[in-house]
Amino acid sequence: MQIRMMKDRRYEMIPLDKIKVVNSRLRDEKQFQMNVQSIDAVGLLKPILVNDKFLPTAGAYELICGEGRLLAHGRLKATEIKAEVITCTRKEAHLLSLIENLARSRPASMEFARALKQMHDQGWSFEAIAKVACRSEEYIKMYITLVVNGEDRLIRGVEQEVFPITFAMLVAQSDDANIQHVLMDAFDQGIVNCQNFSRARAIINGRFDGRNRKTGPGSTANYTVKGLVNDIASATKAKDSFVREVKDKENRLFALLEGLGQLWNDPAMMDLLRAESLGERPELLGKYTCAGLAQPA
Repeated sequence: MQIRMMKDRRYEMIPLDKIKVVNSRLRDEKQFQMNVQSIDAVGLLKPILVNDKFLPTAGAYELICGEGRLLAHGRLKATEIKAEVITCTRKEAHLLSLIENLARSRPASMEFARALKQMHDQGWSFEAIAKVACRSEEYIKMYITLVVNGEDRLIRGVEQEVFPITFAMLVAQSDDANIQHVLMDAFDQGIVNCQNFSRARAIINGRFDGRNRKTGPGSTANYTVKGLVNDIASATKAKDSFVREVKDKENRLFALLEGLGQLWNDPAMMDLLRAESLGERPELLGKYTCAGLAQPA
């Protein structure tokens, strides 16, 4: 087919019910809804492409490219859509459809991320970018922060929905590349999430604080998910042991306090204490709820 020069292109506003979709396809509802939001917010940036060769006999234009944009207009209750109109055979229309779909393939995550950052560098506000990208303003702020820090893998993980952007921001706070990879791998395996991230990071910090982070057996370069799992297990075991020890000491304390309370309520014991000028009961600091500790009237 010949290249269509801009000056020779023909655009029309066409009623939606006059456009026939020849080769419909299934589409991701989440992505489609984002397209609807984008068109609703900023309008149609690229007209659809239709073929009028069979209009006289069929009474309808045949859609070549832009089914998603056409459906989005229907979802928005629009009655017509801007279209570029050409006259061609169905074979030529099919070829044009293939070419546009290839040209419009989804960019790599980092390309998309850098495009958002470029928009911000050119003066776009976070709010304006959020409307175009169909994301929240806070999401765009975090996203561009990841771009500025060069967090390629984190961005890919967010775009591929491996982990949420809030988790990516937590990981990005670490200045150690290998630790970042360990945390992301641990997330993939269900070991670490946004809720227990702080504890996992504290365990890692506890392991490497005071050690050389670049060389030697304690280097973070040798750290793995298996090492993190072992450290979590050790920390959990130590915590359980500490809890048992505290519980044991608490039980002994309350047993002692309860015994003292019973002695203090014994009349013979009180007579003996008064004889030794010890009849005034010392005040206990803190709050205790065990039996027999009420001060005598």
